[in-house]
Amino acid sequence: DYSNLFLPLCLQKSAFHRPQTLSYRNGYALPRRPTVGIGNDPLLSEQLTQQEISELAFETPDLTYGPFGKRVHEDFLPAHVALDKKALRYYGYFMEAILYSPEEEYRVRPVVIYYYLEDDSICIIEPTVENSGIPQGKRIKRHQLPKNERGEHYHWKDLNLGMDLDVYGVKYRITQCDTFTKEFMESEGMIVNDPELMPADPYIMRRENPPPCHTTPSTFDNLHKFLKMDRKVLRFFALWDDADSLYGESRPVTIHYYLVDDTVEIAEVHQPNSGRDPFPILMRRQRLPKKIKSENFPSAVMEVSKEEVDEYYSPKDFQVGQRMKLLGRNFLLYDCDGFTKEYYQKNHPEMEMKSIEIPKKADIPQDRKKTIPPYNGFGSLEDSLQNCLRLIPEPPKVNVVKMLENNHKVLRYSARLDSQNPEDEDRRFILSYFLSNDMISIFEKTTRNSGIIGGKFLEKSRVPKPDSTVDKPAYYSPADFAIGATVEVFGHRFVLTDADHYVLRYLESNWSDIPSKMLDSLRQKLGVEIETTQPPDQDGKDYASHLN
Repeated sequence: DYSNLFLPLCLQKSAFHRPQTLSYRNGYALPRRPTVGIGNDPLLSEQLTQQEISELAFETPDLTYGPFGKRVHEDFLPAHVALDKKALRYYGYFMEAILYSPEEEYRVRPVVIYYYLEDDSICIIEPTVENSGIPQGKRIKRHQLPKNERGEHYHWKDLNLGMDLDVYGVKYRITQCDTFTKEFMESEGMIVNDPELMPADPYIMRRENPPPCHTTPSTFDNLHKFLKMDRKVLRFFALWDDADSLYGESRPVTIHYYLVDDTVEIAEVHQPNSGRDPFPILMRRQRLPKKIKSENFPSAVMEVSKEEVDEYYSPKDFQVGQRMKLLGRNFLLYDCDGFTKEYYQKNHPEMEMKSIEIPKKADIPQDRKKTIPPYNGFGSLEDSLQNCLRLIPEPPKVNVVKMLENNHKVLRYSARLDSQNPEDEDRRFILSYFLSNDMISIFEKTTRNSGIIGGKFLEKSRVPKPDSTVDKPAYYSPADFAIGATVEVFGHRFVLTDADHYVLRYLESNWSDIPSKMLDSLRQKLGVEIETTQPPDQDGKDYASHLN
């Protein structure tokens, strides 16, 4: 009780007022300095004795509920701060089953399991092995792993050495842990099981210690064979008999036998308009087995190894004139090339290589000549012929040099119509021959009181001769237009009666292709009227001065 301590002081105290503790100096309030003595201290009226001071210093007051003791209050730390960056590390493995492999049944894949005490999350990582060919690294990202279907999660109390951790259908066997994990589990009162050894991977053991095997070295010199037989190929011409299949037939093929490595290649011979895709190779280049040891072939593995083959095909097995079966297909060898015959005469003289005749199908027509239908009268012969040669006709080719050299050069003749009708006797025409494209146009002169309207009789067109054919059409040329000659134009007969002076000059300049009688007839016809006519122009437009 504290009242016993202050009882003597209260009896000695005479002033009970509260004195002023501040004094003002230079306008500032400053605390007063207490003086030692009775009456100066606001709490003490008289000075305490030394005995009373010692009693107050060493006497311990008693509380109502026992003695007073000092308590030490520690600072509070939350779990996410106290357990930050603290993780339990376990080492384990899981077995991966290998399907469809005769060499291994399973693989042992090591993993590292991290348990984070901060939020009870787990992360599983597989150490990466260089050139393993397996996707490795983080298998399960950090999160709380489900323990069962009731929604519970794995806790660090559920983990221990020598146990299986079932996560998403995969069983991870925990074998070891690090020192911190072991000390933590022991500090929490858990009994840590003995560590286990990780089983060895059978594939790694077989790689490190391969089974002993011995192969008898071959007595054949492969280097000598390569240097001697390189780029030497036996070529056989054969027929692939595919008559057993639906719509089957015999197809021509070429069989290549490479002497450098005894491999065989079959290429199909493609024919135009056969309707088949042009695949270059029917069978790729490979060694063809002739005799196989295993009787139950084919097995689960379709590929045939060298140990399962007793004999491969050799040049002795290829005989011209005989049938042979290669990979289930029947082939008839009917011929070979010259190098193949020389090779067999030198190395296998007992085998005779004579070509045989192959039967030809009667229903396959031989090379037929294309027949061109007769001319129907529409368009020119060249245009109509293009419709028979191509599905999409192309314009006929034009002689550009001739067209540029003879541009605006025209030969003009005066003609009359050769007809049995008496009304056509007085009809007169002007026939123009264009040297640039060998076309002819006919213009009829107007005759008064004839009852026939003059004008264009025939537009520019190429006029074939009557005796020409559609295959080889022959057209009129300047050599055919002589004075007095008859020109038949699409059923109409015209008789040339006169010509232009430019015609004579042009024919004289190209006299090598013109008959001499034709030139004489033109000179004789034009020589009578030369003096009475004007001199001709250079472009041949003086026909009106003579023909009119």
